[in-house]
Amino acid sequence: MKKNDLILIGALLFLALAALGGLSWYSVMGTKEAEAVVKVDGKVQGRYPLDKDATVEIRLEDGRYNRLEIQGGKADMTEASCPDKLCVEHRPVSKRGESLVCLPNKVVVEIENGQEAEVDGTTH
Repeated sequence: MKKNDLILIGALLFLALAALGGLSWYSVMGTKEAEAVVKVDGKVQGRYPLDKDATVEIRLEDGRYNRLEIQGGKADMTEASCPDKLCVEHRPVSKRGESLVCLPNKVVVEIENGQEAEVDGTTH
């Protein structure tokens, strides 16, 4: 092997290790804890981490309300003043991209950060 070959191999090895280190750092630093983001009529009302148990009362100006419970790493709408109660019947959510929606009260709870939601169905 010639001197230039060794320099080239060393440079490529250095670049590969730098890329690997950068990807590792990005994956560690880019991972944030999952949180439930509460929006009322499109405006963020609060952010609540899923790793801390809490009960959140979402009160609207006209007296309507929703109750969000965060327990065991999951967010669940347990009570609402809406007539159909579809948001209360929905299963608890915990993965990024999942949401709870109460259309009559214009309340949306979205999960941000955390684990990616699994695909629950496909079509061809």
